[in-house]
Amino acid sequence: MKFQKEKTLVLIKPDGVQRSLVGEIISRFERVGLKIVALKIFIPTKEQVIQQYGPNRKEIEALGKRSIEKQAQKGIKIKKPPYEQGMEIVNRLKKFMTAGPVVGMVLEGNQAVAVVKKIVGATEPLSSDVGTIRGDFTIDSYSIADFDKRAVRNLVHCSASKKEAEREIKIWFKPEEILEYKLIGEKILYDVNLDGILE
Repeated sequence: MKFQKEKTLVLIKPDGVQRSLVGEIISRFERVGLKIVALKIFIPTKEQVIQQYGPNRKEIEALGKRSIEKQAQKGIKIKKPPYEQGMEIVNRLKKFMTAGPVVGMVLEGNQAVAVVKKIVGATEPLSSDVGTIRGDFTIDSYSIADFDKRAVRNLVHCSASKKEAEREIKIWFKPEEILEYKLIGEKILYDVNLDGILE
């Protein structure tokens, strides 16, 4: 399989910033060989959060349906229709994501979307494997978040697909904020011929 250069979005959420985990989280992506091509700290607007998580009715219904299905797997029956459940999640995310600073970054590398998802872990921290960001640094769960009527505090958002990454990057970054440059480490990771690397 040939090198598949991709860009993906990562947001370190307010809980990750407040717990001083920014450096630790960024280092996990750098250590695997991903390149940071954009990075900034900001407080999201409600409009940006809506664009990110619930840009239209179809997306909100899909979000609600996924939530209902996940709860059903745990034996919890939600009686709300998918749209209503989805809107509740979006409203909780609006409150959470605008509560404080967020660190946003665009990462680039071979199959960056899948690599980042693997490093971040499952959406619910309680279900995330040891060794992932969510599995190692938080024990929040959907049940606790639902009981408290808040968004799950899972430290990081990452794009779920290449198409989603392309859409989401545009919400948080202007084209001129995304840099093109070379890292020495890319030669080790991607170049077929390493002749003369020490010259």
